Amino acid sequence: MEHTCFVDIETIPTQSPVIRDRFRSEVKAPGNIKKQESIDAWLAENADTCAAEAIAKTSFDPAHGHICTISWAIDGEEPDTAHAETVDAERDVLAAFFGAIRPNHRYTFVGHYIGGFDLRFILCRAVVLGVKIPQAIPRDPKPWDKTLFDTMTAWAGARGTVSMDRLCEALGIPGKGDFSGADVAEAWANGEHQKIADYCTDDARRTRAIWDRFQAAGW
Repeated sequence: MEHTCFVDIETIPTQSPVIRDRFRSEVKAPGNIKKQESIDAWLAENADTCAAEAIAKTSFDPAHGHICTISWAIDGEEPDTAHAETVDAERDVLAAFFGAIRPNHRYTFVGHYIGGFDLRFILCRAVVLGVKIPQAIPRDPKPWDKTLFDTMTAWAGARGTVSMDRLCEALGIPGKGDFSGADVAEAWANGEHQKIADYCTDDARRTRAIWDRFQAAGW
């Protein structure tokens, strides 16, 4: 059987104290600062900020970041959402999503930048955590591969970008409102787990609405 699976994920930066301390220790003063007292003064003023910026970027790096939420909707069904309130539950989030992918069924996985981010992050985190990946999930899909439909590249081309919010605006689809992916890490740290889960669920719905518009146009 053939199905369409609409997918969205939310990620957070590394939560490992060891990795965080390493980022802090690796902050260096600019090369044009030579005197040790000047280096020490620069580090005292800037090291924490620089380390925080580097740590925040790990939410885009599956080697260190974590998936906190996956939302998926198969065909016309309402989305299912799995959310981790602790990093130890990340494995359960992956397992819940993988469990929805039925053996011997064929899928087209649809997402906004799914080819460049979501799918790769899912695959890599599964490897890190030792979670068995369903055979139906493509490992290295090509642009012409019908197992994947990326709404961003479909709209903007292989080298272009467009935010989901901007694309929704162009298509007359309700957008994200005042909460975005950039707010997820802080919300997770503050324990606002339902807010993140609801946001990710809505993104899965928006993804399907975008897909429907492409299909209606005969894409």
